[in-house]
Amino acid sequence: MRFERDAEIEQKGAFSKGLVLDVPEGAELCVMKPKHDYSESLLVHFRRIESLKESALGYLSVHLNKRQLCDLELLLNRAFYPLTGYLGREDYESVVEDMRLADGAVWPMPICLDVDEQMALSLEKGRLVALRDEEGFMLAVLTVGDIWKPDKSVEARCVFGTNDPDKHPGVRDLHEHVGPWYVGGSLEGLHLPIHYDFRELRLTPAEIHRRFSQNGWRHVIGFQTEKHLHCAHKEMTLRAAREAGASILLQPVVGLTHPGDLDHYTQVRCYQEIVKKYPKNMIMLGLIPLAMRKAGPKEALWHAIIRKNYGCSHFMVAADHADPFAHNSGNERFYPMGAAQDMVQSFEEETGIRMVPLQKMVYVEEKAEYIPEAEVEPGMNVKQISSSELRRRLENGLAIPEWFSYPEVVAELRLAYPPRSKQGFTVFITGLSGAGKSTLAKVLMVKFMELRDRPVTLLDGDIVRRNLSSELNFSKDHRNLNITRIGFVASEITKNGGIAICAPIAPYEESRRHNRELICHYGGYVEVYLSTPLDVCEQRDRKGLYAKARAGIIKGVTGVDDPYVPPSDPELVIDTTEASPDEAAQEVLLYLEEQGYIR
Repeated sequence: MRFERDAEIEQKGAFSKGLVLDVPEGAELCVMKPKHDYSESLLVHFRRIESLKESALGYLSVHLNKRQLCDLELLLNRAFYPLTGYLGREDYESVVEDMRLADGAVWPMPICLDVDEQMALSLEKGRLVALRDEEGFMLAVLTVGDIWKPDKSVEARCVFGTNDPDKHPGVRDLHEHVGPWYVGGSLEGLHLPIHYDFRELRLTPAEIHRRFSQNGWRHVIGFQTEKHLHCAHKEMTLRAAREAGASILLQPVVGLTHPGDLDHYTQVRCYQEIVKKYPKNMIMLGLIPLAMRKAGPKEALWHAIIRKNYGCSHFMVAADHADPFAHNSGNERFYPMGAAQDMVQSFEEETGIRMVPLQKMVYVEEKAEYIPEAEVEPGMNVKQISSSELRRRLENGLAIPEWFSYPEVVAELRLAYPPRSKQGFTVFITGLSGAGKSTLAKVLMVKFMELRDRPVTLLDGDIVRRNLSSELNFSKDHRNLNITRIGFVASEITKNGGIAICAPIAPYEESRRHNRELICHYGGYVEVYLSTPLDVCEQRDRKGLYAKARAGIIKGVTGVDDPYVPPSDPELVIDTTEASPDEAAQEVLLYLEEQGYIR
């Protein structure tokens, strides 16, 4: 133990971090604090908060996105111990190259504040910066230590094992969604990010460790998940816990979501139901706001260190833990199977947390029970339901057997997966000017209105330009921005059970892909590519665009002096050279009926 005077602690803004002792009048007041306290947060004393708020009027501000807010919360509550802020350049380079901080401590994931170039050039070492949430609420103050422009190609190869964005989604996110400059420095936290949902489950490492002590749990095995759990998962985790002689901390990730993920409200309700199926006083449910990187073995090691900071003695690791393709129904994986388990196990002595391998469990009909897949003998009747088959059954109202999942969990999932005929969806029509997009959209709108089962909205390219994007020009960046604005509106319509018909030119793949990923999260998405040749479109030329472009009167006309990149994988390709608008609409309607979106 070391002792500090109260004045010293208050000056550091850390008065609330130690244990205050009652002492006789006239004696010195001391605070006892362990030299290395895992539970000590980076949140300052309330008197320091008042001082920071007054001074912050003159600070530069950085508004954090959802990924950055996840990182900040886990820095402030010390889930990222031993970090006391964002990595400086020396620590960053050491982590990227050797999975260690500059002082030698194991830390496999770079945690830096990424900013744009304008912000980076405004900063200097020692400057104080206010970190705010998306609504402008100040959460922390950063004392700038380092500012640099990293080589993301090197980072991608070291962290993910590749620099090819087509092979690994984490690389694509790093290059497309992470700012080009990094800032390192120490943090003083005013507040943790505000959450209004499931507050009783959003426990800090200190709170969870305290509950372990109250329950008398000396050995706790951490289990992290992003997906809903069923009977096989219960048997798998119980088996692992028994072998380790430990209780279970079920800690689902509720940070960032990805295309196809369930909303976390449904996920958490499913977790609350399945926890009731475990033996009493054996499992505890808590949520972690973690921004996953999908970095395979290195991320598994990172997760293990985080669970150690939450008080766990063991950590369950799947053979494909944190693989970007771990939940594919096929056998494709980016990292070698078992590599994550080997990585975590090889660092056990340094991290102080034991790796427990997760064994896949399968249901054997003649035994009427789950057994490890490795113990299946020839001739056994093994029954399984894949995640894609589960979703198909939910969307088509089919039965889910009780050997696979509990009725209470299935009931929650059915609320999240209504039949496709009740879901919202978007029809996104793309093609050259004159290909027939607006005409097809108008015909489809009439057909959908006749069904009278869902509200219908038409987002025509020209109408959107006049009403939603009137200030934009026709540069590539502004064209993409216009299309993503359309995608956002369509996603809101789809999310609320409506039908959105979009009919812009949308010449670039990146904005179309962005819209697909966004809208698929909420309902159906059907991309219709009108492949009508340019010469046919020029013959139609109702707006006179092509004639003006050929005469040099206007510039930036798609197909003439601006490119059109055809979609890589549209649901439908229709050439309207010979097809009438009614015939094209009928092709779209038949596809929607085949997929179950209309009846």
